[in-house]
Amino acid sequence: MLTGRREPLDRICNIIRSRTSQAVYLMAGPGIGKTALTDAITERLAAEMIIVQIHGSSSLASVPFGVLAPYTAELNAEDSVSSVAVLRSVWSYFEKLKGGKETPLLLVMDDAHHLDEATASIVADMISAGWASVVAAGRPRPGLPQPMAQLWYDGLADRVDLRPLNRDQIEEVLAHALDGTVPAGTVDTIWSASGGNPRILDALLHDAAESGVLAKRNGIWMLLGALPSDGPKLTGVVVKDMLRRSAEEQEALKLVALAGPVRRKVIEDISGAEVVRALLDQQMVVESTGTPADLRMWNAMFGEALRGSVSVSRSLQLLETIREQLETSPAGPEGRLRAVEWSLECGLKVSDPELLEAADTALAHFRNRSSRTMAARVADPKLVPHSQAVQARALFNEGDYAGAARIADRCWLQPGTGGGAAPALMLSVMAHQALGTPLEVLAAQYRDQLRGVDSAASGRDSPGDSSDAPLRPWWDQLLCMLEHGEAGNHTALAREVQEPHSRDSGDATQAALRVVGTALLAHSLAGDGRAVQGLEAAVTAASELPALQGGVFFFNEFVLGRLVANYLALGEWETAERELANYVSGDPRSSAAFAGSLQILRGYSLLRQGRIERAYQTLLPAVETLRLKDPQQMFRFGSALGFYVAARLGDAAQASRLELDYKDAGPGPASQELLATAYAAAASEYVSRDGKGLASVHTLATTPEVSARAGMLLELLAVCWDLGDHSVIPLVQSVAANVEGRWAEAMLTLARHWESADADALMGTAAALESAGFVNLAREAYARASSVLENSGERRRARQAVALREKCDHELGERFREGQFIAAAPAVHLTRREQDIVELAVQGLTDREIAQRLMVSVRTVEGHLYRTYVKLGVRSRDELASALPR
Repeated sequence: MLTGRREPLDRICNIIRSRTSQAVYLMAGPGIGKTALTDAITERLAAEMIIVQIHGSSSLASVPFGVLAPYTAELNAEDSVSSVAVLRSVWSYFEKLKGGKETPLLLVMDDAHHLDEATASIVADMISAGWASVVAAGRPRPGLPQPMAQLWYDGLADRVDLRPLNRDQIEEVLAHALDGTVPAGTVDTIWSASGGNPRILDALLHDAAESGVLAKRNGIWMLLGALPSDGPKLTGVVVKDMLRRSAEEQEALKLVALAGPVRRKVIEDISGAEVVRALLDQQMVVESTGTPADLRMWNAMFGEALRGSVSVSRSLQLLETIREQLETSPAGPEGRLRAVEWSLECGLKVSDPELLEAADTALAHFRNRSSRTMAARVADPKLVPHSQAVQARALFNEGDYAGAARIADRCWLQPGTGGGAAPALMLSVMAHQALGTPLEVLAAQYRDQLRGVDSAASGRDSPGDSSDAPLRPWWDQLLCMLEHGEAGNHTALAREVQEPHSRDSGDATQAALRVVGTALLAHSLAGDGRAVQGLEAAVTAASELPALQGGVFFFNEFVLGRLVANYLALGEWETAERELANYVSGDPRSSAAFAGSLQILRGYSLLRQGRIERAYQTLLPAVETLRLKDPQQMFRFGSALGFYVAARLGDAAQASRLELDYKDAGPGPASQELLATAYAAAASEYVSRDGKGLASVHTLATTPEVSARAGMLLELLAVCWDLGDHSVIPLVQSVAANVEGRWAEAMLTLARHWESADADALMGTAAALESAGFVNLAREAYARASSVLENSGERRRARQAVALREKCDHELGERFREGQFIAAAPAVHLTRREQDIVELAVQGLTDREIAQRLMVSVRTVEGHLYRTYVKLGVRSRDELASALPR
């Protein structure tokens, strides 16, 4: 698998060809692609050089000149161990290959770390004498034999270290191997599972495709479940690797795979320190940097596959061998989790506290099936409520919202839930909403359920609260917060938020109330046009999150979405993206589980910036991800946004499909629902252009739910403006003046100068907007200026404005414009070359066929077509014929 390895291939071949160094050492761990790369080097240089291939072997590592036996067959027993005689024999063989020609010789050596010292000395002599060029591939540990390594120390050899594939290279491999779009979540999961190892990557892709786990949905490659660790290709990799190892190494690897992470001393006591050092040198196990050191398998998927190859009876024997050491030397929460899993796999009994601790750890690592399996075994009545909450969250993570709701409903008010009661209730609410139950119905059901419950029992914040003062039930306060958040009532939310702040700030339930209330307040303030205050509330909510780590509700993601929403309301695009990127890098497991929601936020940000094509590329895969799991009920909102961008770009097929998705989906949260309705109506207008969609947006803007919320109203007015409705500009001025943030300020500036029809002011405004990062607004200002200048007869300046508008188009990544829905631009005649290309395009020729016909590059054709779309105000080839100047 050489995709992603072009750079080292080119580099090594250039070194050999230029003779800047006589030798190149290619160093990499197992499965990273040394052999594939040496094969590619051989293939590329075969026509230029005489190539001799030598393969090192562990079985011959202690045999002097063992790998050179094919070239020393004519030597007698005495000469076969003489370095001079062997060198002469090898050189004689090489000379025969050259046949008197001056063709240079290349010696390609794979697994050179297995060379014996005598052979390495001969190879070093050949390099030093310049008799042959050498490419030697080996592992960094234990490294090449000393005679060859010394040449690198002396500067007589180059070294190229082949690293595991990074994320971008994995994305390149997947794009090359799969026909279709591969979303970020799929890339991230495969990259993490493979560890960038090409051999594991190839096996995972094969097994996932064969099992149907990796499947193409609407042109997008989705992972429909966990990557299989028991597939035939990965199993074959494991079996082949184990056959190459000694019995002692096999035993040690099985122990690490079954118990890991496990203390290094435990494995050394059983298998011996020499075996452990050998496995570390071979990079089959990795060692933690802490003290005491832990061992684990070099790749988790390899470890799972190896565990699966061990029979239950043999696994039980190994467990009995190591159990005593594991009990006295536990390797942290992960080690204890693995010990519990191993015991259950062998049919042994585990105590309830150990089961629950392991279930919590597994849940934190999103090992959902393992987590709920262990939690379901807990029988202690005092621990059952906690175990049920864990099961509910595991089911929620798997997308089984009905199962999650059923279990969460049973456990959230039970005394044993303790500080987890509020998170469990939040989980119950989210699960029911995912099933389509409106919040007002849920709140009524919860209150009916709790009617008659002793207020003293339910009103205390925790079992340890000894206050005699009657307290308001926390669950009622939480439900009120959710209801006020749904209604966008920031005044009522602010009152609710103040109440828990007056209680003990160290209590988990009160911390949960503060986080939920403050996050909802932040979102409500953003909708009301007070995003600066909203941002302060979101930051306050984020500061409370450390007290809620490890619970069953996703507070981090709950706050993150509202924090990003405030940044977007302010027009702080880069800061919003930085928050998302920091979250992904800081918590890759959670970000994988919430990948669809994160990508919807990214797509929404790109849409707000006017980067419609990038939004399209982001939103479509995100919608498919949410189709499988939608933990934050964003599918309908995402479908509406996808419908909008597809319609703007003229992709009728995708627009039609996404419109159906939007209509078929149940209503989402109220704050999303209003925006989803607006963007879906605007998308319908882009599709039909009959005025009905625009009228629907206008109608929505006059409803009390929108008109009373300046931030949301301004966004809807911006949607109307994008549709070419300039009648909203006076209202934009009055609304934007009362909305906080850079985006509202930019809208206000553009609206004021648009109305003035002052070309100089418009050009200055456009430049300022472009500099401030509002490129889409700058583009509209340049378009408006070009119209004003053209009408006043200043055609040279009008063309300059058109050029600057096209520059904005290019920066936004747009291939074409939205026709009649932009400010009218002056007519520009097509050049002769543009006319030639357009005529061929209208005849149905592809870009490549046009390039061949006119003897130009495909890029030139694409560039001319792009400029023609801009000049004619069309969106696709289908519209070219009717838009051509006559």
